[in-house]
Amino acid sequence: MSDNDFNPNAWMVTFADLVMLLLTFFVLLLTMSSMDTKKLKKLMSHFTESTGVLEFASSGNVSDFSSFIMQYNNSDSMLVIDQKHLLAKIKISLEIKDVLKDIDENINFSDDERGVVLSFNEAILFEPGKAILKKEIYPILDSVADAIYECPNDILILGHTDNTPVKSKLYQSNWELSAYRGLSVLDYFLKEKELSPSRFYVGGCGSFRPVHPNDTPKNRSLNRRVEIIFKHIEEG
Repeated sequence: MSDNDFNPNAWMVTFADLVMLLLTFFVLLLTMSSMDTKKLKKLMSHFTESTGVLEFASSGNVSDFSSFIMQYNNSDSMLVIDQKHLLAKIKISLEIKDVLKDIDENINFSDDERGVVLSFNEAILFEPGKAILKKEIYPILDSVADAIYECPNDILILGHTDNTPVKSKLYQSNWELSAYRGLSVLDYFLKEKELSPSRFYVGGCGSFRPVHPNDTPKNRSLNRRVEIIFKHIEEG
């Protein structure tokens, strides 16, 4: 190589490549740090034979429903909900169980992209076609209210119906009936339990978000429900 072929700036090409690699690395780190931890764990659980999953039933330090919600918020792992175990943590006396038949089948717990979901079947909340809460359900709603008070989550309340047309002079449609049912639950929490209105969202979905096809009487009854959702806390 002659002196005429020497380029004193050739090192800048290599340096530019290095800077680009470092920039890509830091962008990757930033992206990973902003991911939803629970969603990431949920994704990874499909590949790791449930590694990192915490069974609620075996978690001895969770003493009641509000504690479960708090642990769910603070855990980097998925919490698998043991329905029967968690239901026992809501204060349900034997007298209430006698009045509210099949209560274990009429309250369901689940977890989805919205948060921890308590689903109350119509049968234990309302008379058919009505939106006035049964007094028998008050003690159970009191326990839920205690959990709401102790937890920082915002609360979403959604009413649902089946696709049977409404036969009522009070409500024009399933949309309206489902909305008033959600409002009845909200009204109890605000007026009777004096919870902060700023934490609540409420709505009615009519028959358009069924959990089962509306093709049998049993399925239609399961679709008539009110969901109380402890919304996921967004990481700041």
